Amino acid sequence: MTLLDKPRSEPEPEQAPEPLRRNRDFRLLWTGAGLSALGLRASVAAYPLLMIFFGNSPAGAGVVGFAALLPQLVVQLPAGALIDRWDRRRLLILCDVAGLLAMAAVTAMLLAGRLWLPLVAAAAFVDGAAGLFYRLAERAAISHVVHPAHLTAALGQNEARGQAAGLLGQPAASGLFQFGRWLPFAFTALTHLMALVTLLMIRRPLQGERSPSATSLRSDVAEGLRWVVRQRFMRTAVVLLAGSNLLFQILMLTFALVVKQDDGSPLSIGLIGLVAGLGGVAGALTGSKAAGRAAPRAVLAGSLTLWAVLMAPVAFVSDPVALGALLGGMSFAGALMNVVAGVHQIKITPERLQGRVTSVFALVGSGTASAGALVGGFLLALFGTYATALGIAGGMGLLALVALVSPALRAVPGEAEAEADLPENTDTAHSEEI
Repeated sequence: MTLLDKPRSEPEPEQAPEPLRRNRDFRLLWTGAGLSALGLRASVAAYPLLMIFFGNSPAGAGVVGFAALLPQLVVQLPAGALIDRWDRRRLLILCDVAGLLAMAAVTAMLLAGRLWLPLVAAAAFVDGAAGLFYRLAERAAISHVVHPAHLTAALGQNEARGQAAGLLGQPAASGLFQFGRWLPFAFTALTHLMALVTLLMIRRPLQGERSPSATSLRSDVAEGLRWVVRQRFMRTAVVLLAGSNLLFQILMLTFALVVKQDDGSPLSIGLIGLVAGLGGVAGALTGSKAAGRAAPRAVLAGSLTLWAVLMAPVAFVSDPVALGALLGGMSFAGALMNVVAGVHQIKITPERLQGRVTSVFALVGSGTASAGALVGGFLLALFGTYATALGIAGGMGLLALVALVSPALRAVPGEAEAEADLPENTDTAHSEEI
């Protein structure tokens, strides 16, 4: 046998990735982010309790609530650009340190028997901004700690974790406040400390190789915005979701007023929230399976349609259990869609733009939610719960119809098409395929 006759060696089969339950770095990142989210939800729920029951200041509660939400409007886009510039591990660590110090300051103030509104408002802003940075950075880093085959399952678990944090944060804050007004904030400080420990134990890098940025922060933000605008599917989808967020904020006010008009109690509102949270957890777990099989367009149109169908009965129902079941169904569809949309976004977004693209979607969502709360109050005052509920159901139905007939949603781009839409002068040498 000559060298020419020598058989070719067979390539070695690719080693199967370790399951998520044995992926040490993913479990650490998942746990740390969950602890931070739980602590943030608890502190946000505790602020109005603190200002009303201890400070006897409803106006102060409004100021602190505004300070906690303000980062979503003023920090979102710069945060996305900075996440794409800075080392994500260090940034996540800085977020936990900032949240820890802010909550420790509030705890020390309350243990001293004092209540200083400027300090509480400043701490709420710092912790809110840290939580915002944390969410964006973790979302951008997830593809670096899991195998591509496990990305969908990982995002499903992340969504379920977020739903669970929202479900547990309110009762945790209320229960701790009963035993000491400082306890919810000490609890949040403790969650930041525990999350910090998990971050320090992660071994893998949380971003790809990067070259030093020669552009300004404003240019980086503008680049992320331009990229989103160039994606026909994502551009149309984010407009539809912005409209749905506005309608949902009106719906939540409608729920509260329906319960009050039926002589319900705050406990009834809590029951509705509990059922809705359970629906969200179930939807997140289901989304990890649906993301690999269902087209994003089908999930988007189906969710909008289901929301419209479930919103209409709110005009005729006042029983808290029935209302909870309706909201639970809406939460199920919303969480499922979040997973499917998140997988699609991460797969088609260049690695170096992950933070900016996520921040654009988050800003649109938070902005329309704020507008929805304002518009909802006026609509309910003018038209009442019956007409408002039917109106928002009709509005959601219109969004569903647009999703079904829109040409922009018919062709879902893949990773190659999304990369091709980058500007010609954009350096893509450090982009990574997922």
